[in-house]
Amino acid sequence: MKNLQGYFDALLEETSSSFHRYMFSRIDWDSRLIGLVGPRGVGKTTLMLQHAKEELPRHSTLFVTAEDMYFASNNLVELATDFVRKGGRYLIIDEIHKMDEWSRYLKLIYDYHPKLNVVFTGSSILDINKGAHDLSRRAITYHMQGLSFREYLILFHGIHLDAYSLESILRHEVKMPDGFRPLDLFKDYLRRGYYPFAMENQYEMRLKQVINNTLEVDIPQYAKMNVATGRKLKQLLGVVSRSVPFKPNMTTLATVLDTSRNTIPDFFIYLEEAGLIAQLRDKTGGVRGLGKVDKVYLDNTSLIYNLAGDEAEIGNVRETFFNNQMRINQEVIVSSVSDFEIGEYTFEVGGKNKKQKQIEDIDNGYVVKDDIERGYLNVIPLWMFGLNY
Repeated sequence: MKNLQGYFDALLEETSSSFHRYMFSRIDWDSRLIGLVGPRGVGKTTLMLQHAKEELPRHSTLFVTAEDMYFASNNLVELATDFVRKGGRYLIIDEIHKMDEWSRYLKLIYDYHPKLNVVFTGSSILDINKGAHDLSRRAITYHMQGLSFREYLILFHGIHLDAYSLESILRHEVKMPDGFRPLDLFKDYLRRGYYPFAMENQYEMRLKQVINNTLEVDIPQYAKMNVATGRKLKQLLGVVSRSVPFKPNMTTLATVLDTSRNTIPDFFIYLEEAGLIAQLRDKTGGVRGLGKVDKVYLDNTSLIYNLAGDEAEIGNVRETFFNNQMRINQEVIVSSVSDFEIGEYTFEVGGKNKKQKQIEDIDNGYVVKDDIERGYLNVIPLWMFGLNY
């Protein structure tokens, strides 16, 4: 326990409070059991440490990582029991998906220690509703994604813009700071702005490691895959990264990957839950419903440039950005006549010369243009949709 507390102290010293991710203010921290899940590298650990440093009493708080050697000879219930006996009230467990039987331990801790508040982080593929030890009635789970363009401006450049609702963006209510020129910064965001660790050295290599660990460790561990199947996932991700965007043909993919056609939809679901792709569905089921998958994108534009490099197709980049940023606060589905639908609105996404033809007969139709700073009438700059959170 002493060593764990010492490690926690060291982490708190290194934790900055100068910038908070959007999820920080959305979590109900008073809940007894809180889960924060999301792709690797989006800042879940930092957010938990900020909460501990700024809002919790140090003497009754403990932060541990599931990879700590402590758990080679102790389990999580033993730790929680010892911690409570010493006056512990707040236990934070990082990367819990790396711990065997994590859901059973959390259930027991919840039942045995009603005065202990527990927060855990895990891979986005972690499913608290699956298995014999169902936590869905006990845990409140939050799903966190990477930086918005707005957050990138604050973190990377110290430029502060307010968050705007979709309706405010469409009404041209965005207020720009004096002298602010978004386009060059927006291009940089598209290439490397989604993951907070892009501010550190060796960003490209670190992102490749995130991708490889997700494909070779997280998904196979969750889905109980062998190494060969994990390689097929990597091959499938490469196919999607070079697409414009990708319209899935299960039979063709099965041939390319030398696997059963029936396994391809499962592969896509694993990749989507792990935060590597996004599947755009039709209105029969919505983004997470049972609707037919019409298009498949990489999850974010940083992944496109990391995997495709100079082969990245700009139309795919634009659509990926729009879908990625809008899905946080809205349900995004495919449009039968254009690119996207969000509620009553239809969106056609393109460059600055994009015409109105595809939406000219549609009520509440909007043209979303890249490479323009300001909008007019039903024309909205693409970059502004990055101010939604």
